[in-house]
Amino acid sequence: MTLPLAKFRMLDISRQMPGPFCSALLADMGMDVLSIAAPSDPLGAGLPLIMRNKRSMKLDLKSEAGRAIFHRLVETADVVLEGARPGVTKRLGVDYETLRTKNPRLVYCSITGYGPDGPFVGRVGHDANYLAYAGVLNHIGNGGEAPVIPDVQFADCGGGGLMGAVGILTALLARAETGRGQFVDAAMLDGSLAFTAYPLLLKHTLGREPERGYGQPTGHYPCYAVYETADARHLTLANYEPHFWATLCRHFGREEFIPWQWDESRRGEMFAFFRARFREKTLAEWTRELEPLEICYAPVDTFDEVLVNPQLVHRGMIVEIATPLGPMKTFGPPIKLSDTPASIRSGAPAFGAHTDAVLAELGFDAAAIAALRESRVI
Repeated sequence: MTLPLAKFRMLDISRQMPGPFCSALLADMGMDVLSIAAPSDPLGAGLPLIMRNKRSMKLDLKSEAGRAIFHRLVETADVVLEGARPGVTKRLGVDYETLRTKNPRLVYCSITGYGPDGPFVGRVGHDANYLAYAGVLNHIGNGGEAPVIPDVQFADCGGGGLMGAVGILTALLARAETGRGQFVDAAMLDGSLAFTAYPLLLKHTLGREPERGYGQPTGHYPCYAVYETADARHLTLANYEPHFWATLCRHFGREEFIPWQWDESRRGEMFAFFRARFREKTLAEWTRELEPLEICYAPVDTFDEVLVNPQLVHRGMIVEIATPLGPMKTFGPPIKLSDTPASIRSGAPAFGAHTDAVLAELGFDAAAIAALRESRVI
């Protein structure tokens, strides 16, 4: 079976998380992704778990010979993906304006923190900074306490990587109509702001900034909160709809709580009850008791539990791949297609594993490849 993106070739010169995550999503769908990094920069090869389905090549783009090789690769590529600070690719001679002259059909995606223009263009940043500027961080944490930085890179993967993938696919569709490539601008700040649709709506409807930790889906109310169990584990309730809340209250024999769901004056009383009750049993005991009910419940799982979760296993979301560090379990393709499903066809390659093969495809013989390696171009 031919995967839907199998006819497209990408040169990925991004590094760290956002770009390699973006290219991993596309590689799962069949895109031929060649990850390119300097010989002295193994970090540029990306994290092992998001290097599956890719090829890896060492190439020094700071050298004239390295740039010449890259330009030759661009001639037959469909996509170039980069994640450098604005101005870096221009200095290297691998920016969109340069490469489009060699391949007018090229789709060129740049994932940056703040975008290639504007007053923040020269700023450095990381995930927490983009979430902070976008207003996301201001809504994570408990009321009266400092914002909490999540230990998951939402701006990198969602604001940058996911938005970049959507942009690349859209540009490829447009190219099918126009015959021309284009520049795809995916800024992590922009993408992070797009995640604030609900709290931003609350600001407009309330006429003020929603207070961190005091909204309905924040843990401020007993129906939608995290509780500790007898074995110092935690579970979540998210019974936003009244009928789910009513079912929970009836299960615990406290039907009087049903009309008090959002009652601020009764909040403390209800919390005291549920916190005390949930500390009476272990997480496993509560899971057996609550899972059969028609309520929104879930245990707070560790990765050991996540990786054997029967729903995730059934959905093909837990896969084991080979990596240079040994076999590792990771996430499977998160987007499901009925006729041409994504797949994990290869594990993470060793850094630069495909360098010689790629150069051979360009016509370099063994002696020329050895000379490039001797001069540290590869």
